[in-house]
Amino acid sequence: MDHPNGYGIVSRVLHWLMAVLLAWQFTSAASRQFLPDTPIEDFFWATHTSLGLLLLILVLVRGAWAIANWGKRPDSGLLAGFGHFVLYLMMIAIPTLALLRAYGRGRGYSAFGIQIFSPRDQEIEDLVELANAWHGLLGWTLLALVVGHITMAFLHRRADGRRVLTRMTKG
Repeated sequence: MDHPNGYGIVSRVLHWLMAVLLAWQFTSAASRQFLPDTPIEDFFWATHTSLGLLLLILVLVRGAWAIANWGKRPDSGLLAGFGHFVLYLMMIAIPTLALLRAYGRGRGYSAFGIQIFSPRDQEIEDLVELANAWHGLLGWTLLALVVGHITMAFLHRRADGRRVLTRMTKG
């Protein structure tokens, strides 16, 4: 369980698992953007949609766990709390947009061999256009926010001596 001085094992495992998966997602998106039609892009991009769905599931589990531990968690302050809220919102919105795009295209969607929805005869252009307009933009914005999140964890130690990173590494 979480406690005022640090996060418990469940919170830490979810955090670091999601960090690794997000790093993979950012790498796959960057390889698609900057190294198209290469073996590197093929290697990373092949898992992008399935891992996106896994991240959506994990962020929902993590959010539920955070709510269940609400009064027990370390105090993060108003700005950090707002930052965490925005991170969660983005981690929900981005894969949701991808799912809407997949549904809108009408091709069906499977992840990890499990059919999420079946193919349909008609495309829903509005869903595809909405997701195309926002998924990538929000993804790169999330990367900037994650870099800010990491930076602030290190800056707190230097600026005011608070060991906020230790909360998520040692509990």
